[in-house]
Amino acid sequence: MAPTDIRPTQKKSIVGLLSVLVAGFMVLGVTAVQGVWTDRWSSQNVAADLKQKADLLETRFPKRFGAWELSQELPSDPKQLERAGAVGHISRLYANKETGAKVSAFVVCATPHNASGHTPDRCYPGAGFEIAETEHRQSIPLADGRTAETFTGTFSKTRQTLRVFWTYGLDGRWIAPQIARIELAGTTAVYKLYVIIDETSLPGGRSSLVCADFLSSLLPAFDEAVLGKTFTLGESSSEPLPAVPQLREAIGMPPPAKKAGPIRNRG
Repeated sequence: MAPTDIRPTQKKSIVGLLSVLVAGFMVLGVTAVQGVWTDRWSSQNVAADLKQKADLLETRFPKRFGAWELSQELPSDPKQLERAGAVGHISRLYANKETGAKVSAFVVCATPHNASGHTPDRCYPGAGFEIAETEHRQSIPLADGRTAETFTGTFSKTRQTLRVFWTYGLDGRWIAPQIARIELAGTTAVYKLYVIIDETSLPGGRSSLVCADFLSSLLPAFDEAVLGKTFTLGESSSEPLPAVPQLREAIGMPPPAKKAGPIRNRG
């Protein structure tokens, strides 16, 4: 028998061994991916980082920003918080002191794995709502010049329709990732913000404008209060960008007072 000849029984053994090796590598690969998604392999102290960021959320979340101010604290469902993996949370109702509009804000601090699994399209149907407008992305111009990426959609049940915006906060970026669990992997903690308005009796499109104005003012205030950071594009300026006054006009808010300019000598 030539040295290169392999008997049928030997071939079966080699094929079987290769199958076992391939299966083993696949299991290792899946386990590694799951480890990244769930922070299992993270060398960082996930629990300590989560606790720190949750404490910042609960103690520093702004009560006033732009024309909005805290109206009341809202109760939260412990089961909902558990499902969301919330280590810290905020649930509040805000009112616009110029228009009277009211918007609810619900924020959780959680691992990306937990935060990404608790989405409105899952929790609202469980509360008796139907999806009325399928979620889609919407960019929100912020008062400091940045842009926030959000998801938005509507949920309806008898005589009530809610519009919900939601976004993920990550070190001063507000994003709406297609597959959040993958795009946020490797991060120990994330803030997930829900903005909710009852649009049942509002004219078409108004609820989106009100929420956009709310987010435009809230997110820069959040980053400054909770993260201790301010962000600008180009030259720093306290003046609102063009998009912000347009939002104010659309929802019936008066324009901000103009600052007096320098007195010029015409002599």
